[in-house]
Amino acid sequence: MSTGEGPDGILLVDKAPDRTSHDVVSRVRRLFETRKVGHAGTLDPNATGLLLLGLGRGTRLLTYLSGLGKTYEAGILLGRGSTTDDVWGELGPIAARPALEAITPERVHAAAKALTGDILQVPSSVSAIKVGGVRAYRRVREGEDVHLAPRPVTVSSFALSGLRRRDDGCLEVDAVIECSSGTYIRALARDLGAALGTGGVVSALRRTRVGAFSVSEAAVLPEWDQDGPRPDLLGLGTAAGRVLPVRTVDAAETRELRFGRPLSPSARSGGVAAVTESGELVAVLTDERGRARPRFVVPAAPAGKGHGESHAGH
Repeated sequence: MSTGEGPDGILLVDKAPDRTSHDVVSRVRRLFETRKVGHAGTLDPNATGLLLLGLGRGTRLLTYLSGLGKTYEAGILLGRGSTTDDVWGELGPIAARPALEAITPERVHAAAKALTGDILQVPSSVSAIKVGGVRAYRRVREGEDVHLAPRPVTVSSFALSGLRRRDDGCLEVDAVIECSSGTYIRALARDLGAALGTGGVVSALRRTRVGAFSVSEAAVLPEWDQDGPRPDLLGLGTAAGRVLPVRTVDAAETRELRFGRPLSPSARSGGVAAVTESGELVAVLTDERGRARPRFVVPAAPAGKGHGESHAGH
């Protein structure tokens, strides 16, 4: 561990179904014996896939990870709606056969294409968006009729990889969706169904990518009744270098930054990762008033201890 408070780094987790994101955070706190754990965006309990967690000083990097684009593998059921826009809510009746039979593969592809690009999306009413200081899903659970304002999102790709008709006439659709942060896949399923004159709900959801981080790198956590092994952390320098431009700093510049002093400008907009030649993150910089000023600084590791510069693994 790099400090008495626990290790520093980014942990990539492949979340299992039937676990909340809070469950994952709690499990990681127990595994690594630290309270300082945060996440860069949650997944619904029934969804699986990639969660990015920051440990120790890695929590300071979460600001730069939370707005990254994402990729999902989704199952969509056409022909039914639900209170939650997924199959885990209260499902409505199956649509009439004529409406279902009118849905052809060509129409499904055209409807998906129409939901691609820069669009205005009304989030699912059971989202975590606050309405009057209260989460929308809590208001729905209390019986309120919640209407959320549309929000701009970007769906870079809505690719359909499979389409099957069930015995009840409903259609099962497999999709791979690349989208901006803040896009609701449940809302895409709902809107896809609406465009086809029927209902649409998510039946399966897996997040496979967040920015430059892939679920193929992620660890599967041991169960609560198992002690380990601990998954490897992605080092701060490695993680920062995937999301920010990198500026290599020498020993003198490293000393200046660790005293909180600015450097010559980086001539880059936004954050820049100041990293030593050995790959250690020293600070994140932003150009302000003609100088590259540290937004936050990572202190030097105690002698003989590093900042967890390793790769996440299984």
